[in-house]
Amino acid sequence: MTQSMLKTQSLPYCKGCGHDLIAKHSTKALEELGFAPLDVIMVTDIGCHGIIDKCMNTHTVHGLHGRSAALGAGIFFGLEEHDNKKVVVFIGDGGATIGLQHIMEAARLNLDITVVVHNNFLYGMTGGQTSGLTPHGFRTTTSFQGNPFDGYDICKLTHTAGARYVSRVLGIGDISADMKKAFDQKGFSLVEVMEICPSYGVKLNPKRKLKEIVESAGKEVGEWVNEDAAFKQQQGEKVENLLDKIPRVPMSFDRSLNTSKSLVLSGSAGEGVQLAANLLAKAAMLTGLHVTQKGSYPVTVGVGFSTAEVNLSPEDIHFHGISVPDMVLITSQDGLNHNKSRISQMTSGKLFIDSSLELPETGAEVIRHDFRGVGARNAAIHAILYFAKETGLVTQEAIYKALDLEGKSDKIPLDKIKKAMAG
Repeated sequence: MTQSMLKTQSLPYCKGCGHDLIAKHSTKALEELGFAPLDVIMVTDIGCHGIIDKCMNTHTVHGLHGRSAALGAGIFFGLEEHDNKKVVVFIGDGGATIGLQHIMEAARLNLDITVVVHNNFLYGMTGGQTSGLTPHGFRTTTSFQGNPFDGYDICKLTHTAGARYVSRVLGIGDISADMKKAFDQKGFSLVEVMEICPSYGVKLNPKRKLKEIVESAGKEVGEWVNEDAAFKQQQGEKVENLLDKIPRVPMSFDRSLNTSKSLVLSGSAGEGVQLAANLLAKAAMLTGLHVTQKGSYPVTVGVGFSTAEVNLSPEDIHFHGISVPDMVLITSQDGLNHNKSRISQMTSGKLFIDSSLELPETGAEVIRHDFRGVGARNAAIHAILYFAKETGLVTQEAIYKALDLEGKSDKIPLDKIKKAMAG
């Protein structure tokens, strides 16, 4: 016996909601076309329509509000073969306008997916507010006198964008034949199902019938077709692995680190903090270590703090976050201000800090040095070289090699830094 796509006929919608009709007749149409439940990928997002997920025996993907068409497009591109699979996107009228560009792009490219727009003329889940598809004159909780604007004609927009097949139907009676026609297309198809929300639409628009609302809005029921519009892969069928082009960093120095260590380097923007962290990371790789590096700084990149986090390990690193670091290098007041909290949480480890700064509260061993004496722009480079000298976790020679590989040796006053460290 063939398994039904629906786990239950008792769906979690308000009594009289058209979403119930859409779900049942969509699955009926797919079954009549010969799709098995696991041939179908059902993509939904935020909205009353999205609670259908738990009732499906198909694959289901639930996304952010308005993003189901984008997710459906991504799934289409990720499928190895398309002939026996069907991507179905369920979306509400609110989500359809929030994610309108996603729908237009999928229609323009004619991806082989079907979008079913549940148009009940308002945001049903969040309080009955006006949506971008609410008809002129239709009352909502945010338009008590009736919507003063015309809603988008999503069928016209999608057809003009290049969709293979578009239709608009009234959500009354058996619409499985309409759904079946849309699902059977090769290329992008969209069905706008017109319905009334029983919780808000009916109460705020008493005595109005669905057909009259649609007709008064000038939304013609029908179908629109673009011939020869199936998606054709034009580029990117075979792409070289970009990771293969990254040059390998050869192990050139002996490794002395036998356990994982986390390090925070922080100073002021424009003082080479991220470059210094990159050099330290590359030096660690030259020493045969596994490394992660990430930077943090304000949106206004040129002012304020600049912090880099570096993890060093002889083994694979599976998590790059640092809560309480093993070691901290601070070269300026900006860097100290940004990291005071986690420095105070250190109960061990080492804190390397510029000698001009006031000592923060910490349980770490404090090592003071004049990093800024060689100039603010080179303070961070000075700090990692001093760190290498004091800890031996990487060698100064490995950092010099990293400078050569980055083409920075002639831009850094190494003689001045060496003299400052010797003094």
